[in-house]
Amino acid sequence: MKLYNSMGPNPHVVRMYIKELGVDIPTVEVDLMHAENRKSDFLKINAMGQLPALELDNGSVLSEITVICEYLDSISSAKTLIGDTPEEQAETRMWVRRIDLNICEPMANGFRFGEGLGLFKDRIITIPDASEGLKEIAQSNLKWLDGQLEGKEYIVGSRFTLADVLLFCFLTFGATVGQPVAGELKNITAWLGRIGSRPSASA
Repeated sequence: MKLYNSMGPNPHVVRMYIKELGVDIPTVEVDLMHAENRKSDFLKINAMGQLPALELDNGSVLSEITVICEYLDSISSAKTLIGDTPEEQAETRMWVRRIDLNICEPMANGFRFGEGLGLFKDRIITIPDASEGLKEIAQSNLKWLDGQLEGKEYIVGSRFTLADVLLFCFLTFGATVGQPVAGELKNITAWLGRIGSRPSASA
């Protein structure tokens, strides 16, 4: 296998997941700042022009971070960050979807349409007027999640899962682009400290 990697929260999710699983996958760096991912050579690998992408041994390519992580989880003999039972797997996927749709997506687009506009305006459709509203949506849903974390070690109770990896990578990214976690969100702040102390956090 081979991982096409770059800067940004999406590749960070996959790198952190790989480190948690304890597997070793060679990486190929793609220069996002110079739009290497939008050039013909990379578009042959991933027609969406997005990173990361995982090339399998048979030459096929997987993209979309949750798909890549679930695939790696399914072939790992060491551990699972999805769940051992159908119930655990469903609970993990429920929280992953909630976090992805309600926090990660508005946070990322708030950046792309705001601080990142210069980089993205010629690559995707951008809506600059929506930037602040999207950031507010992300923060509002973070406040809701703070309440849900009361008394929990991880997002899915006592289990460290893909949901934790996904949220951690996007919140650490958000903190660097003007979207820090509000100080009054004590549960999320404490959770960030716990996840940030894991060796995989720096992947």
